[in-house]
Amino acid sequence: MVLFSVHHKTSYRYKRPVGFGEHRLMFRPRDSFDQTLLEASLHVSPEPSNVRWIHDVFGNCVALVAFEKPARELTFETLIRLEHTPHVPIDFEIDEEARTFPFSYDPEEAFDLEQTMKRHCPDPDDQVGKWARQFVRVGRPTETGHLLMTLCYAIREGFVYARRQEHGTQQPLETLRLRKGTCRDFALLMMEAARSLGLAARFVTGYIYVPSRDGQRTLGGGSTHAWCQVYLPGAGWVEFDPTNGIVGNRDLIRVGVARTPRQAVPLSGSYDGKKGDFDSMTVQVNVVSEASMTSGDTSSADPHAEANLPMSEEMETPERERSKHTASEAISRSA
Repeated sequence: MVLFSVHHKTSYRYKRPVGFGEHRLMFRPRDSFDQTLLEASLHVSPEPSNVRWIHDVFGNCVALVAFEKPARELTFETLIRLEHTPHVPIDFEIDEEARTFPFSYDPEEAFDLEQTMKRHCPDPDDQVGKWARQFVRVGRPTETGHLLMTLCYAIREGFVYARRQEHGTQQPLETLRLRKGTCRDFALLMMEAARSLGLAARFVTGYIYVPSRDGQRTLGGGSTHAWCQVYLPGAGWVEFDPTNGIVGNRDLIRVGVARTPRQAVPLSGSYDGKKGDFDSMTVQVNVVSEASMTSGDTSSADPHAEANLPMSEEMETPERERSKHTASEAISRSA
């Protein structure tokens, strides 16, 4: 078990005082057998007129924040402390009938998994499906776990992690063509690849702990991170981080799950003002283990988080040509 602390601060700055619409925050980690939330706090400036909490359609904990007074700067700051238990599912945890690909889900489960099994992105020539099927063995059994691990590692090794100025998540066909993208792009590509094989997959938003390591660099520190889950009978929803080639939840702090990336934006909202009122946006995220803190090793905390946004979830800045628009902390300039 590891104790993690997460400090996440997002600030929007404007050239003059503007009004704010309701903002939606998804930052509170989901409690489960592999992570237990110990503390969570939210600080907002200017003082909101109302803060209320809901569970969305996926069971994620969401804060809805309303404002009455205009301001030149809007800041959201969250502090989280949780227990994290690394869990690496392996093949023998998968039910016998699902250990070899292809397999069929139990009808009861298939009914509930249906929407996560459907492909959501255009692919008229099934290019993503053809790419995924190259990892299926010909003439001999294909182990389901091995297939998915190979798919995850193929993205990690065969694609280049690169920041992008465009908003939103890149279409899987484009990611496949360019062989580069952000963490959201890679997560969506693996989701659609798994779905093309008849498997249920969903999007995950959260944080990644980046310990001080020799050798290969872990990508995704400095902001929110994204990966995916695939449902396997007997093992349940299994984590796959194709950006870093991680299988299981090692170093991954799960905040929310969704059918599509658009449904798992960490922070979104709007402001009322004139064109050009928006000035800048900064995001700082530090994820540290308390063992590192007590030992004096702070290398896991990223002191240059703002500069490292290209290595984490994409950030969407507001459109500047509208007097009222959405300022979404999604995941587009990094990961």
